[in-house]
Amino acid sequence: MCGIVGYVGNKQVVPLIIDGLRKLEYRGYDSAGIAVVDDEHHLSLRRAEGKLRNLEEAIRLNPLDGNYGIGHTRWATHGRPTEENAHPHRDQSGKVVVVHNGIIENYLTLKERLQAAGHQFYTETDTEVVAHLIGHYVDTEGLALEPAVRKSVAELRGIFALAIISVEEPDTIIAVREGPPVVIGMGDGEFFVASDIPPILAHTRDVFFLGDREIAILTKDSVRVTDFDGNVVEPEKQRITWDPIMAEKGGFKHFMLKEIYEQPRAVRDTVQGRVSLDTGKVYLEPMDISEDEFRGLTSIKIAACGTSWHAGLAGKYMLENLARIPVDVDYASEFRYRDPVLSETDLLIVISQSGETADTIAAMREAKLSGCKVLAVCNVHGSMITREADGTILTHAGPEIGVASTKAFTSQMIALYLFALYLGEVRGQIDETRAKKLAQDLAELPLKIEQLLNDADSIEELSKEFFRVQDFLYLGRGINFPVALEGALKLKEISYIHAEGYPAGEMKHGPNALIDEKLPVVVVNTKEEGNPGSELRYEKTHSNIVEVKSRDGIIISVLTEGDTMSSKVSSHVIEIPETSDLLGPILSIVPLQLLSYHIAVRRGCDVDQPRNLAKSVTVE
Repeated sequence: MCGIVGYVGNKQVVPLIIDGLRKLEYRGYDSAGIAVVDDEHHLSLRRAEGKLRNLEEAIRLNPLDGNYGIGHTRWATHGRPTEENAHPHRDQSGKVVVVHNGIIENYLTLKERLQAAGHQFYTETDTEVVAHLIGHYVDTEGLALEPAVRKSVAELRGIFALAIISVEEPDTIIAVREGPPVVIGMGDGEFFVASDIPPILAHTRDVFFLGDREIAILTKDSVRVTDFDGNVVEPEKQRITWDPIMAEKGGFKHFMLKEIYEQPRAVRDTVQGRVSLDTGKVYLEPMDISEDEFRGLTSIKIAACGTSWHAGLAGKYMLENLARIPVDVDYASEFRYRDPVLSETDLLIVISQSGETADTIAAMREAKLSGCKVLAVCNVHGSMITREADGTILTHAGPEIGVASTKAFTSQMIALYLFALYLGEVRGQIDETRAKKLAQDLAELPLKIEQLLNDADSIEELSKEFFRVQDFLYLGRGINFPVALEGALKLKEISYIHAEGYPAGEMKHGPNALIDEKLPVVVVNTKEEGNPGSELRYEKTHSNIVEVKSRDGIIISVLTEGDTMSSKVSSHVIEIPETSDLLGPILSIVPLQLLSYHIAVRRGCDVDQPRNLAKSVTVE
């Protein structure tokens, strides 16, 4: 998602910022811009829609230079991807300039207040409101930039990373964090601000990350950090020792591990700008499927491959629960070979990380021949699937290099949850009270994933006990069944251990014959307190755990925090934070991803590029 680069020092600022933005292109963007201030306190700003080369061409045709400045690559949330809406944005007087990652939830309220005070706005963005608010306090109260920023951010609600400059505060950049990452680079007579380390690494290896609700004031000579209330903060500085390849991996040993740890951000970015916490209402991208057509649907089909198929299976539970519409899930590789029965009142959802999966494209084209509308869930804007579908919900997971999908899987489930919530609202199945609760559950999810990742050491310890085994069995019931399937797939993909995912209720129909004292059985048995259906499912799965124990199987249970029943009969327990049933799979899969990763590493396997597999299957 959006990228920020800022510099204050003695180097040529424009090429430095452009090079930094290029190193952030992996985050995805649809416009770019730069603002710099020169010795004469003259502000110059260039913006362009589309790729970075368009901004470079605008600068070539109309050069600019300065001693300090900020740049930005934008992924549109509020306002279309146009040059007008591209960052940076200026205040009313044109003296304060802001770039921004994130979303300001109360920007309309602030905008109305500023308009009443005489401010005129020129864009559709929430970011322009931030620039005007800061400028308002500078102009009307005579505040310097720092106190004006501090007073302004106290009024913002949402998640945001900001970089701010002013022509009246020479050689100064102010950086703010509340949610999205902000990295400060420390050089000799120069300082840097960025959304990630790669833009900084060519210039300095001494960095620190701003914490939430912290502000950094950068000049040529120093950097100072405070919290939002003005209390001085001593940042935790670190020296980066990565080689160029390690820089791409963000300091992680493997891309897969990096991508597991990127899931909180991927979830935030996929949700960002699409759901209101105030009303619970979901806002999807414009598409060639009307609300009337969504209301008139009689069924939904989902077609996908591999991990995306597992996401689709979880999506079935979400859609049937929230929108009360029947859903079938097909392997895309089988879809067109069974002569599917489709009509104009059916919707086909195709899911593909790359948007280029051959079987999934074939399924989509088969459906369109029947007059069926197609909705794509995809991570790559402009891919074949997004070009041919009638509508797309983009997952904003960023590039996924590891062959074994992790953050793409969780982002796909988030996209399906958002669509289920949207469809339930459109079809009148969800009232505002429930919608707000569902939206709040979603908003809390990234922090809960971070909580799981902070306890990753216990998963690594668990891997020491099982990396030599030859077989695993994974069990789940209801919406936990897709987690069992995905957990087994992750293990077999990267460790080459035979693993099967099975519905817990089918144990007596075959899998019981496999259980002995050497077989690890992973059971996903989470529950949502106060949900009778969830509690019944939990009790039935608990009986399966007891059944495995009676046959001397080794039980690894994934349970909700505070479980006092299944934990007592389990050999090992992995706890996840409490959440709703529909979001439980997104938390449950994280420790299973980590378990697969650590087992594979201990077995000496090529985690990022397992044998015989490709990241994107573009042929049948």
